[in-house]
Amino acid sequence: MSTITADLASLLATVLRPGDFYTSGTTELLPPSLRVDGVGPVALPLLQMQAEKLIAVAESAPFGRGEQTLVDPAVRRTWQIGPDRVHIQGRHWDRTLAAIVARVADGLGVSEPIDAEFYKLLIYDEGSFFVGHRDTEKAPGMFATMVIVLPSTSSGGELLVRHAGREVRLDPRCEDPSEAAFAAFYADCVHEVLPITAGCRLTLVYNLRRHGRGRPPGPPSYEREQARVGALLRQWGESKTAPASGLPSGGGTPEKLVYPLEHAYTQAELGFATLKGADAAVAGVLASAAPQADCELLLALVTVEESGTAEYSGDYGRGRGWSGPDEDDFEAGEVDDRAVSLSEWRTPDGSPSALGRLPVKDEELSPPAAFDDLEFDEEHFQEATGNEGATFERTYRRAALVLWPRDRTAAVLCQAGLPVTLPYLGDIVQRWADGGGDGRAALWQKAHNLAGHMIEQWPTQHWYPRQDATLSDAARMLGMLARLEDADRIEAFVTQVTAASVYGKGDNEAILAGLRRLPAARQTALLELIVERAAATLFGACANLLTCAVGGSGDLRRAAMRLVEAMPGDPTRSAPETPWQRRPGMEATAVADLLTALVATDLTLAERAARHILAWPTTYDLDRVLVPALRTLVQSVSSGPAIEPLRAACLAHLRARIAEPLAPPADWRRASAVTCQCGHCKQLSAYLADSTQKVWNFRAAEQHRSHVAATIRGSHVDLDTATDRRGRPYSLVCTKNQASYERRVKQRTQDLADLNRLGG
Repeated sequence: MSTITADLASLLATVLRPGDFYTSGTTELLPPSLRVDGVGPVALPLLQMQAEKLIAVAESAPFGRGEQTLVDPAVRRTWQIGPDRVHIQGRHWDRTLAAIVARVADGLGVSEPIDAEFYKLLIYDEGSFFVGHRDTEKAPGMFATMVIVLPSTSSGGELLVRHAGREVRLDPRCEDPSEAAFAAFYADCVHEVLPITAGCRLTLVYNLRRHGRGRPPGPPSYEREQARVGALLRQWGESKTAPASGLPSGGGTPEKLVYPLEHAYTQAELGFATLKGADAAVAGVLASAAPQADCELLLALVTVEESGTAEYSGDYGRGRGWSGPDEDDFEAGEVDDRAVSLSEWRTPDGSPSALGRLPVKDEELSPPAAFDDLEFDEEHFQEATGNEGATFERTYRRAALVLWPRDRTAAVLCQAGLPVTLPYLGDIVQRWADGGGDGRAALWQKAHNLAGHMIEQWPTQHWYPRQDATLSDAARMLGMLARLEDADRIEAFVTQVTAASVYGKGDNEAILAGLRRLPAARQTALLELIVERAAATLFGACANLLTCAVGGSGDLRRAAMRLVEAMPGDPTRSAPETPWQRRPGMEATAVADLLTALVATDLTLAERAARHILAWPTTYDLDRVLVPALRTLVQSVSSGPAIEPLRAACLAHLRARIAEPLAPPADWRRASAVTCQCGHCKQLSAYLADSTQKVWNFRAAEQHRSHVAATIRGSHVDLDTATDRRGRPYSLVCTKNQASYERRVKQRTQDLADLNRLGG
């Protein structure tokens, strides 16, 4: 059965001639001896002072128009020096030039011998440029132009080359002074040099000529292959057409196509302009066909990571002493885990890409068996440790061309999840905010579609409610939707994600910022929905949400009623809790938020909540929950029928504790809660009951000392412990302290402050 991945590979296999209409790269350079008449030796990298001297003896570079040769700084602003005045020598130069010509021939797809004839030296200073033009045949057999940029410092000056509806943007600069950059293109290509924005550039220009007679080579043409590939890609795209809503669609075909290249490329070499041989030819075909089929085309680095069990295969002890095995003594066994991903994205025009790491599925490879016989780049073994056997880790890296229909970009990105989609959406939103005109509307629609896919696939399984106040992925998403003022997506997100309890207290500000983009009636309904669904497990977050919503345009009474109905305490009024949702009781901040919202929304509900709190003192502990909550409430809600009963309960509790006598211990007797009846712990109890003994040295074996120390910690007695390591066995030195009294003094200070704060 035919598949898109197999069909695409079959078509691209018919691209027999390698090469493209342009090529470029860098090469290591042993600086030649460069001398210019009227200037003398020229140092490399080019110095500003020598650049000025070269310009002083140069002439304005002309351009051809029909049979005329003209000089017009509005068309070309460049300085040139003829070949008769330029002398390039050095024993390494001929070899360097020959290597560059060989690489250029390979990149242009020329198999016959060619010559490089030096044409002129060009100096580009700040502001230099050359508008789009075609080179004329300057010598018999000339078919292409080659430029070599010698070490010099400049910025700007990108080279644009156009042919058969395609355009590439080359940056013929080299930051390393020990390298030179080169580029070449067929003579019938329109090319343009953008303005130099700073510095100077020193360039050697060569005419490339064929050997012998006959018709000179021309740019590779794959019109037939491009048409067939374009038709195949269009058919694929139509099978994956998304509905008008921009949400996920089926189609039964892969979301993207990954076509591995033949040659190996490092991360630094990866780029459309630096592809070699057949890779460049295939990229050229796809670069023409993909836009016609409304498909995205990018270049990326494929990384395959495998791990599994390893087997020992050698006699590693022989001749090695006790050094242990090395990696040659192991063989990789079965693969237990395998991950394939795409990264290091490159665009055809060289512009930056905001894409992150995307996964690759087996059905996306073209051809399907592309990775069956890969040779790994790295392999490492780990010896067996403890109960774990020996393992291996293996990595493969390949460059690949990647395609997908433009209207499926959102679906492709969502394969990688939020770590990729959130930054990508943020980049779109920022460009939309910074932009204008028709392009701004297109960016908004792109963000809208991507957000729809993200909402549909937002992770909710195995999600645990957050109790912290950190900014979450949900808050980031809502913040971007609010910036876009995308009411449809805001409502969908709140309904499908937030109301499903996939949120925490830290999301509330973002939730309300999003809801403010909706009509008041929808704000009210969605707030109620969030509280109704989430309050049982996220009561504190919901209480804070209503508190923050007070003063807005929505009616909070129904949401407030849902919150009161979900108050914990009475088991008949709360939804059953799973173990990971169960908490020992309410937090003080939740009670403060609850009553603040209720007093501002519905006093009857506030009184009802207060009665519930007083009815369940275990859940709403006075010291842990109620008194701290009242500290906050008295600052914002001074009094009222809901607050006064709670204040009275707190004041009575504080006064009762303050009335208890408070005095330091009269002697060294300390209260004992020791329950262990072993002989050593009986000694401990006797020591605690002794009113005259402050210090006890318990000399015993380590296990007995540890047991007594654990008893002391578990009984919370007023003792400090230390180990005296003089002599054998060591001693556990116990010293009585006043910790209980000091805690009561601290508590008394806090109680008096709370009594005063609460108006007692």
